[in-house]
Amino acid sequence: MDIRAIFMGLAFALMWSSAFTSARIIVADASPLAALSLRFLLSGALGVGIALAIGQSWRLTRAQWGATILFGLCQNALYLGLNFVAMQTVEASLAAIIASALPLLVGLAGWLIFRERLSWVAIAGLLAGFAGVGLIMGSRLSGGVDVVGVIYCGLGVLALTFATLAVRGASSGGNLMMIVGLQMLVGSVVLAIAAALTETVYVTITTPLILAFTYTMLVPGLLATWVWFMLVNRIGAVRAATFHFLNPFFGVAVAALLLGEELGSLDLIGVAVITAAILVVQLERQRRRPAES
Repeated sequence: MDIRAIFMGLAFALMWSSAFTSARIIVADASPLAALSLRFLLSGALGVGIALAIGQSWRLTRAQWGATILFGLCQNALYLGLNFVAMQTVEASLAAIIASALPLLVGLAGWLIFRERLSWVAIAGLLAGFAGVGLIMGSRLSGGVDVVGVIYCGLGVLALTFATLAVRGASSGGNLMMIVGLQMLVGSVVLAIAAALTETVYVTITTPLILAFTYTMLVPGLLATWVWFMLVNRIGAVRAATFHFLNPFFGVAVAALLLGEELGSLDLIGVAVITAAILVVQLERQRRRPAES
């Protein structure tokens, strides 16, 4: 893992984690699914336009099309759609903590479903990580957090787990920016249908909404996804996933800085446990698969 890959990983983790805070700002002034659909429409069109301008093609392989559609559905429509709805009542820091369970769930799926061998250190890391999530959830639930919103966040991270398992198929064979744009357009279509069926669309134009929407469209939406695909191509999915250990820390830090969300002592302990557990699990998986590219 070279210096360039390290900077790419740090940038991705910060951009990915900041999306929870900007989403919280957006849903305060706009209906969540309609706003997210518009965001993906604009981001996707921009991504496809950039791809065409630099000579990329939408003639993808069958595997790329399948993975792109699955990624657009699972990450953009289900994961982000559920999180946007949830963050009408759930704090950005809590949503970020729940989403940070992604690498733990991927590791658990590899162990239970795909029979990936894990060392006792990795197994202990998985157990510690889920214990950290449980610690935070117990503290928040006793404090009166919206249970339905938490369930939406949980379902969203499960959808993202499936999307992550499909990333390698979508990021091989070139045309990365085109893939980024197309999977956003897939999400936009699905979310537009969901919004039409379930929402009364509303929007209150405010400066925070405009700034948060623009930032979310360009940075976590377009740039972070492109950086992730580039990172996976450069160092492999297992090594790239190591950078997810920073998401709990970045997620709560950005929410505390920009939204003033308060964190209790149990929250801080839980974030530290989750962060350490993710790092342990990913390093162990990387150690056992050194040949992955």
